[in-house]
Amino acid sequence: MASIFSRKRDLVYLIFFLIHIPVIFCVDLAPLYPESLKPQFITDLRLYYIETYHDQFFTAPPAWFNMYTWMELLYHTPLSVWAIGALLRDDPKIPIHLLVFAVQTAITTSTCIADYLSWSSFSNAQKLELGKLYVPYLALSVFMGVDMYTRLNRSLSKRSSPGQKKIN
Repeated sequence: MASIFSRKRDLVYLIFFLIHIPVIFCVDLAPLYPESLKPQFITDLRLYYIETYHDQFFTAPPAWFNMYTWMELLYHTPLSVWAIGALLRDDPKIPIHLLVFAVQTAITTSTCIADYLSWSSFSNAQKLELGKLYVPYLALSVFMGVDMYTRLNRSLSKRSSPGQKKIN
């Protein structure tokens, strides 16, 4: 097992998941918390985000965005927790799990980007500011998806016997 420090892409993914988990709990899942249990710093952080970026997904979310919030709770959260340990121990299941995560994340993030680009009440400058948040997330998910697909393809190709057709 190679050290996480020698696996540069995995180190980037590890750092991402270490950042992603607090963001999930402190920003993304805030609408799901009962008001009586929501810590003030979460409310303050969300208000800061809304005042800074005027992100309509956080003020008047469409139904599909609410579904994405539940996906954060039910899928991203457990996967992210698992991914931290899996990346540290170089788990052989990383490529399959992170490929699914990457595809799901790319689809949901690109949906958000397509939607906010259509907001007629937003200036191009405001859309650019939102893009600084959403586009890197999309870029990382696409990069991760290509990386994980390549790893799976390489692994499956190595397992093919000489008499079988290799998967390309």
